[in-house]
Amino acid sequence: MSTPTLADMFRVFGRIGLLSFGGPAAQIALMHKELVEERPWLTERQYLNALSFCMLLPGPEAMQLATYAGWRMRGTLGGLIAGLLFVIPGALLILALASAYAAYGNLPWVTAAFLGIKATVVVIVLQALLKVSRKALKSPVAYALALTAFLAIFALAIPFPFIIAAAALIGAIAMQGEAAAPVPITVSPARTLGTIALWAALWITPLAGLWLFAPTLLADIATFFSTLAIVTFGGAYAVLAYMVQEVVQGYGWLTTGQMMDALGLAETTPGPLILVTQFVGFLAGEQSGGWGMGALAALITLWVTFTPCFLWIFAGAPYVEWIATRPRLTGALQGITAAVVGVIANLSVWFALNLWFADGVPALDGLSIPALALSAIAAALLLWRKIDLLLVLPIMAVAGIAASVI
Repeated sequence: MSTPTLADMFRVFGRIGLLSFGGPAAQIALMHKELVEERPWLTERQYLNALSFCMLLPGPEAMQLATYAGWRMRGTLGGLIAGLLFVIPGALLILALASAYAAYGNLPWVTAAFLGIKATVVVIVLQALLKVSRKALKSPVAYALALTAFLAIFALAIPFPFIIAAAALIGAIAMQGEAAAPVPITVSPARTLGTIALWAALWITPLAGLWLFAPTLLADIATFFSTLAIVTFGGAYAVLAYMVQEVVQGYGWLTTGQMMDALGLAETTPGPLILVTQFVGFLAGEQSGGWGMGALAALITLWVTFTPCFLWIFAGAPYVEWIATRPRLTGALQGITAAVVGVIANLSVWFALNLWFADGVPALDGLSIPALALSAIAAALLLWRKIDLLLVLPIMAVAGIAASVI
């Protein structure tokens, strides 16, 4: 291993931030290439142990993996450089896209284009479901957890955090492996508590100010997305079901169609897919008080979404090698991953019903033939022809306009 200079870190992590398209799997592969294969900055074991640790945490695992890598090389400053460079390019692009969407989203041809994008989103979520299920469902317990999670959220409307907590408990009991020789911990508890106190204060102090002095909308946005940051186990697709439920049905900030548009646009940007929360925050604010309110709501959303990520990493990074030897923690992760399959299945059904049928109720007289046909085309391009998503999205936008003309 070698210790990179700060200039090298800015250059490499800046490139990673600009090229991190394609979701967590592609981002993790890109970082492996840059940090392990092409440079002696991390060993294979360090990288895999860090990845396992980040998958145990709430929040975007790829962004947290980048932050850990930076911390491993240059301490807290390195972690901040790596984590921020992973997020900032996508956040700037999301702000531009959300602004354009707020200004022009109601034009007929734009609405038609987004019908094609929504049809693609249905297939994107289905594709994510297939990928996660192949990795997660390797035992009868895993299949049972996935089915139970689907029924719990689809039929019983049990809140997402309770499903994840139950899955972690079952996984820790029923899916644990063999213990490995423990690795000594080299950091003092006092230092860990100090790190937690510092980052918790950075996270929570602005929230207190918003609760006391800001408009109700901004306080609600800060509270909701702070809660989301704590329960986003299993990646962005898993938590989308919870977010849609609360944002659409609970707060009434966006419609289901706007949520699907947000996800479609977030798929076109670099950085973590959880940046879709910034899009949601911006639209909620913009619709309430114009662009300035939207930009402020987006900034608050970014703060409460990603500040906890730095808290988890900087507090937990010294324990990564030790955690990798703990079978109950790895079992809990397997349980969560299995439950996530059911949660993503629910999201897939939710989006499909709301796109294909009037009011989301399956009935022949409410069936949208154009939406169904566009979904079939998107499925053929993504699942059969395996064309890159960044090419499929503009193709489907044009197809949506063509369907409107026809």
